[in-house]
Amino acid sequence: MKNFVTAIIVAAGNSTRMGRGISKQFIPLLDMPVIAHTLTAFQNTQSVDEIVLVARPCDEDEMKNIASEFNISKLRAVVHGGETRGESVQNGVNASSEKTTFFAIHDGARPLIRQQDIEKVVNRAFAVKSAALGVAVKDTVKSVNSENIVTDTPDRASLRAVQTPQVFEKGLYLGALKMAVEQNKNFTDDCQLIENAGGTVEIVQGSESNIKITTPYDLIVAESILKSRKGGENI
Repeated sequence: MKNFVTAIIVAAGNSTRMGRGISKQFIPLLDMPVIAHTLTAFQNTQSVDEIVLVARPCDEDEMKNIASEFNISKLRAVVHGGETRGESVQNGVNASSEKTTFFAIHDGARPLIRQQDIEKVVNRAFAVKSAALGVAVKDTVKSVNSENIVTDTPDRASLRAVQTPQVFEKGLYLGALKMAVEQNKNFTDDCQLIENAGGTVEIVQGSESNIKITTPYDLIVAESILKSRKGGENI
């Protein structure tokens, strides 16, 4: 049986660190809103069958308008976000097709995701049931206590900065989600759901350009990357 992949794009944050007074998803990034870049990447990825977009209620109409303007024909639904990221993802899961066999969960604010990286992590998840994009950590990372005193220096070689999409087999993910709800645990990262349930997640090599738009500085970096891609650079 052919796998059926539902991409759940989480775009329900309040964008407080951007300081623009509007959702960062609507900020122009060169010639398109941030969320349009994200949706287009998944629209053009062959292994993705449908898209569920999770947004704030006040943003729903604009999200639908953008999806229509940029011909996002794979869009199945726009659903409301929850109080937490976990609740938002669950709302997206609940709106997915009965045919879904895998969820590809992605941050709407990662508009520079490349189609080849989506394909790579999705296909790896088909083989191992759960996989996520990640890149090696460049900086030395320190653990500190409440007084900012260094308590430990983890081995950098064993650290990865985890990105999205994170891709999970449907039954595995739903079981892990149910366990987290029963335990009243809330995670900011979907891989933690699987880890909490005793499962394993394989990290697939991602791209350093797959940045998350959080602050005005990130917009400057993202525009520079997009201009480089238009110039023919594969970054």
